[in-house]
Amino acid sequence: MFDRFRGRVMFPIHNITGKVIAFGARILKTDAKAAKYLNSPESDIYHKSKILYGIYFAKKSIIAKDECFLVEGYTDVISMHQAGIENVVASSGTSLTVEQIRLIGRYTKNITVLYDGDPAGIKASIRGIDLILEEGLNVKVVLFPDGDDPDSFARKHSTYEVADYIKESAQDFIRFKTSLLLKEVANDPVRKAGLIRDIVETIAKIPDPILRETYTRECSVLMEINEQTLISELNKILRKEVFKFPKPESGIEELLSDVLTPDHQAPDLNPSEYQEADIIRLLLTYGEEDLYFIEPINERESHEVTEKVKSFIVHELNMDEISFEHPVYAKIYKEFENMVHQEAAYQSQYIVNHDDQEILQLAADILTPKYQLADWNSRNVFIKEEISRVKHAALSAVYSIKIKHLHKLSLQNREAIREAESKNEDIDDLIKIQMQYDEIKIKLAEYLGIVVQ
Repeated sequence: MFDRFRGRVMFPIHNITGKVIAFGARILKTDAKAAKYLNSPESDIYHKSKILYGIYFAKKSIIAKDECFLVEGYTDVISMHQAGIENVVASSGTSLTVEQIRLIGRYTKNITVLYDGDPAGIKASIRGIDLILEEGLNVKVVLFPDGDDPDSFARKHSTYEVADYIKESAQDFIRFKTSLLLKEVANDPVRKAGLIRDIVETIAKIPDPILRETYTRECSVLMEINEQTLISELNKILRKEVFKFPKPESGIEELLSDVLTPDHQAPDLNPSEYQEADIIRLLLTYGEEDLYFIEPINERESHEVTEKVKSFIVHELNMDEISFEHPVYAKIYKEFENMVHQEAAYQSQYIVNHDDQEILQLAADILTPKYQLADWNSRNVFIKEEISRVKHAALSAVYSIKIKHLHKLSLQNREAIREAESKNEDIDDLIKIQMQYDEIKIKLAEYLGIVVQ
């Protein structure tokens, strides 16, 4: 029998109500064979991943200042408290967990992580901060001078100096991470491409679409890369989150991606016409499928409404006066518009045997599948085909083309604002219109899980 904590200085660990539920202990003598820190074993009342050291003593200050400083060790917390800065907690040397982040989130949405100057430690901690962003909290970073950590810096300086240094040095996390990693990649294009994907994956974890858009714009400047390229990469990641399916065997993800979100457009299609192509594909493939909607009758009652895919799309686009730019897509859409107005059923043979060779050729290109879906069901991997989610596909296609239309109107309105300003004319009404455009775009983008400019 021997004392578990012999030769160590003890740190009582309190729960949120102030009761001691465990101990942390730091070794007093240098011993390569012994752990530097040792905690009480986990129990019914102590789970290391769910506890933050100092939270009981810090919570009032965190609420009052609407900010929490996050450090690594026990002595960092103690020294900061002694320096008069009380809104500070520690993850107790463990990797930051979702439970710890949510515990902070009860008291504030603003976290500032205090790092020492050790590059290896910073890189290791950066991975955990993505979790904070994913929980919808705001993250800043403070980097102390080389050789200092929160403990040593607080002991060397007055309360005012410590608070002032933190205030002046705090950086937004994504800007900090971008700048830090850019120094490493230098002029290596391959490593820079990896950095860009890393940053985009971090931005994708932010649930607020407005913040995502802001960070995307700023990172495009910092990394000297086209903003639209970042948005395209970001949307790929966000779509994967929206359409999560059981993961098949390695190497087939790219193929399934194409099957689940078909890309049957003509090879020379301009990027601005993708939304039009998707609308036409849905009309040609699922025009006569039924969509079911719940429509309210009054505050208490509602009833189910059935509408054909072709009718739903035509009514939605005509309501917003959306026209097609691609001439052949415009012809095909006109055919379906006439069918809806005449209440005629769509027969696939009508398009396939059409007299107009342009319509015939483009329809053939769209209706010919790019890939054949393998028999994954026999391998117990069940893939949801598009026919089973045609309502979502129709809504997504309509919302996408509406976003494109709003973007065009938004650009025209901005030009009108510039002209009015140059003539010293009143622009209040134009500003209100611009805000309405932006608000609608954001709401549509939230449904699609994408970022819009």
